[in-house]
Amino acid sequence: MAKRVLRIEAQAVSDLIARLDDAFPRAVELILACRGRVIVSGIGKSGHIARKIAATLASTGTPAYFVHAAEAAHGDLGMIARDDVLIALSNSGEGSELLTIVPLVKRRGGRLIAITGNPASSLAREADAHLDAGVAEEACPLNLAPTASTTAALALGDALAVALLDRRGFGAEDFARSHPGGALGRRLLTRVRDIMRPLSEVPRVGEKATVAEAVLAISRGGMGMTAIVTEKLAVLGIFTDGDLRRALEKIVDLKGTPVTEVMTPHPRAIGPDRLAAEAAQMMEEHSISQILVVERGALAGALNTHDLFRAKVI
Repeated sequence: MAKRVLRIEAQAVSDLIARLDDAFPRAVELILACRGRVIVSGIGKSGHIARKIAATLASTGTPAYFVHAAEAAHGDLGMIARDDVLIALSNSGEGSELLTIVPLVKRRGGRLIAITGNPASSLAREADAHLDAGVAEEACPLNLAPTASTTAALALGDALAVALLDRRGFGAEDFARSHPGGALGRRLLTRVRDIMRPLSEVPRVGEKATVAEAVLAISRGGMGMTAIVTEKLAVLGIFTDGDLRRALEKIVDLKGTPVTEVMTPHPRAIGPDRLAAEAAQMMEEHSISQILVVERGALAGALNTHDLFRAKVI
């Protein structure tokens, strides 16, 4: 039975492709030209689908909200203004609650996009653009419970939202701004300066320091490295735990050898206003666990993988 349901619903969505016509781009243009907001309305199961479509539109760059059709007829119609676009969902296209408010919306100058399963319905005829979400059968064995029909309407709503997203040039950073509490928001909105260790906490030694002095700076700094800088904080190199191991393999005199002889010169660095996700990508690409932050040619801070983990960037 479960496989039967999935086959019927998958077919219902697939059948929508051949039925997409000029009404779809017309609906897209109506929404793009909308100077107000997009209101999505329905009742019953269609109301639940309408609520989800409104949420998807809102999170992908199209200001939208849900209004319950029955509540609209009892006062909530005041939420719909002259320059708004109403997307009305009804499988039959004959729901009395929606048909009651449609003339009032149009009288105010609003435009109507209908998503129904019946192109000959009253709602479809009143619409400025009608999207056909009809299905051959419901997945319910009694052919009664809204199943395939609600899936089809939801898929059409997603298609509309994504087409609008594409037309608006809505990108990943725009999406993140609508989802600041999610993982995507953290990855795309967090800047290096938000999570870096400030200069006062970054271990560093001068260019005349010995390897022993650099080792002491590493131990005190707790970052597994120290920066080697000039008096004006220009970065000459970095000395890490790995550089120390390689130096020991060469039996270097720790107290007499300048750290500049065993450091890694021209280390990877990033600016403080770059995205933290970019720092993570650089560290992964070059197999390093620390990265220096440089601003206007001078050391400004540093990051390591622990900082990125704490900020939930990785």
